[in-house]
Amino acid sequence: MNSLEEVRSLVASDDGKDFAFASRGFIATRKDPKIMRDDGRAVAFDLSSYGFLEGSAPASVNPSLWRQAQILTKHGLFKVHERIFQVRGFDVSTVSFIDAGSGWIVVDPLTTQEVARAALELVREHVADKPVLAVIYSHSHIDHYGGVGGVVDAAAVAAGKVKVIAPEGFLEHAVSENIIAGPAMLRRSRFQFGHTLPRSKDGEVTSGLGPCPSLGSLSLIAPTHLVNHTGQEMTIGEVVLQFQLTPGTEAPAEMNFFLPQLSAVFMAENANLTMHNLLPARGALVRDCKAWADYLTQSIRLWADRSDVMFAAHGIPRFGREEISNFLKSHRDAYKFLHDQSVRLMNEGHTASEIAEVLVLPDVLRKQWFNRGYYGTMSHNSKAVYQRYLGWYDANPVNLNPLPPEPAAKKYVEALGGADRVRELARHAVTAGELRWAAMLLNHAVFADGTDTASRAMLADVYTQLGFESEAGTWRNIYLTGAQELRDGVAQLPAIGFSPDVLAATTTSMLFDFAAVRVNPQKAAARSFAIRLQLTDRAESHLLSVGNGVLVHEMNADGKADLTIAMRRPDLLRTLFLKQPWADEVKSGHIRIEGDENLYAALVDLIEPIVNNFAVVTP
Repeated sequence: MNSLEEVRSLVASDDGKDFAFASRGFIATRKDPKIMRDDGRAVAFDLSSYGFLEGSAPASVNPSLWRQAQILTKHGLFKVHERIFQVRGFDVSTVSFIDAGSGWIVVDPLTTQEVARAALELVREHVADKPVLAVIYSHSHIDHYGGVGGVVDAAAVAAGKVKVIAPEGFLEHAVSENIIAGPAMLRRSRFQFGHTLPRSKDGEVTSGLGPCPSLGSLSLIAPTHLVNHTGQEMTIGEVVLQFQLTPGTEAPAEMNFFLPQLSAVFMAENANLTMHNLLPARGALVRDCKAWADYLTQSIRLWADRSDVMFAAHGIPRFGREEISNFLKSHRDAYKFLHDQSVRLMNEGHTASEIAEVLVLPDVLRKQWFNRGYYGTMSHNSKAVYQRYLGWYDANPVNLNPLPPEPAAKKYVEALGGADRVRELARHAVTAGELRWAAMLLNHAVFADGTDTASRAMLADVYTQLGFESEAGTWRNIYLTGAQELRDGVAQLPAIGFSPDVLAATTTSMLFDFAAVRVNPQKAAARSFAIRLQLTDRAESHLLSVGNGVLVHEMNADGKADLTIAMRRPDLLRTLFLKQPWADEVKSGHIRIEGDENLYAALVDLIEPIVNNFAVVTP
């Protein structure tokens, strides 16, 4: 049975349990579906934008993904337990509110301030107008902390009126994960989430994990309390929380917790309504599949037989001890199978692509909706397991130093008899239903000649059909974005930027690391100098050395400097990263210099601008 036949059969036999869980406890949703950005000039999130997800799946959407999207986009305020409420469908993630008696505990306040504020307003309107006592960040991804400014005020946190609780290592990972490779990750995330696609039956229909991320104002408030070991307890208001640290699973810093008085367990992003990513398409460090499965085993031992309610950072809750135990065990077994069998095949000499082609979950696991590949897939996750252990090289010498895509494509097209012949072969492949082969052929034609409009159009059509057939929301978005860029070119989106909160939490050393990976090597190889930067508002001293094509940073280091500059960190951000002039600050005395001031201009000149609209599907 092919995949489309299989999912049609599964959808036809669906028992409706997930739909019941998704609707259970519904209280209300917003009267105005459009949540506006704080500046009032754009929409942060439109709850009505997924209104097309009604009835049976059209031919342009995989029936299984259509079903998943219908569940994920049910929006509003839901009662999960007498003292636990969730607002779902306002963002890619889910925010939870725990009634602690005298106030609310807010768990994972979404991606942006506007949607988080809208969620809290809904809770206060329909449940109880209480203050926020604490915010919990379950892990270090922005869709679980970026909206914190919408539910609490930083001054209240600083005054000790509100606790902010996170796993050990949260701030370091929250700030650093997307800095060094941030521009490339941001560009690739357009494909993963379909940011430039229309939201429709022919476009984006969620990522498979949740609705699209909201597009509002980002914020970050540093934690005041850290969880540093499993078994650690905290009491907030009337509620006791017991924590489990799970580092290296879905995030480098992550934790689950149990509410013993409520018999409720929160599983963060370690247990989802889908198989998750071991390596997201946007890029990241490869996650540890074995640790993920092992931590789920620990969760089961700790809490499965004590939990009447399970809620999480995405998706829907589950109810009943048997249901929760079976869910966690099945989900755990899927990750365990993925890891163990990928490694078994790897040790038998199979390469990553060969493993991905044959590895399939057993039916007892694969037919569980929450184990299906809506966000992560067995295909690309098995490749991630291979990469974690063995890296990119498959040991075949031909792949040790292959030709890059463009010169290789030119030779392939020539060997195949020219672009006309390649398109003819691609047409035969499409007719035979071999879309992957057709895509490979046409990709060579496009990379051999980026102006070949006929091949671009054909490849766009093939990508569109592959997207329509994909069960994974991420794969659908990737294929359809590829088709969009082949037809229309790359959308010229604004350059990457960081919110003031994120910049404030970013150490100066991290900023210099980001500068170092943007250094023009030819210019740096031609110069040799050292600059000491004294940041007067932070009492920091940094030595920057340029030579041999690199920029080296040392903090509080002795050594000779050709130029010493005293400035505030905002001046550093403006002059070095934004390349704004600094003469007025020097005249006013805000910036003080000793030595050859031309060397600072030379340093600024080394830092190349961010390229955030680079080509992906074309040469």
